[in-house]
Amino acid sequence: MAELVVDLVGADRTIWTGSAVSVSAPAADGGIGILPGHSPLMAILREGRVTIVPVGGRAVRFDVLGGFISVDSDRVTIVADESPIANARGAGSPRSGSQ
Repeated sequence: MAELVVDLVGADRTIWTGSAVSVSAPAADGGIGILPGHSPLMAILREGRVTIVPVGGRAVRFDVLGGFISVDSDRVTIVADESPIANARGAGSPRSGSQ
């Protein structure tokens, strides 16, 4: 089964890293969904929720204030302006990906 390698980073730390089966994010032009084999992409993020479905795990969600997403060869990199209040309420746990 194909997988994505996902890195979600903030300005000063890694928020989540691991293997995933899908990622969805709030792009400036509308929501986007990423699955293995997705064509290369770079997009600006707007405020909203990033959802990562880890391999063999439950979806984790992170609220972001903006940033960008890059996809290339099943590697997804998200650089996010975090919403610390929302994420402190359990929207996701740092570095909780399967490795």
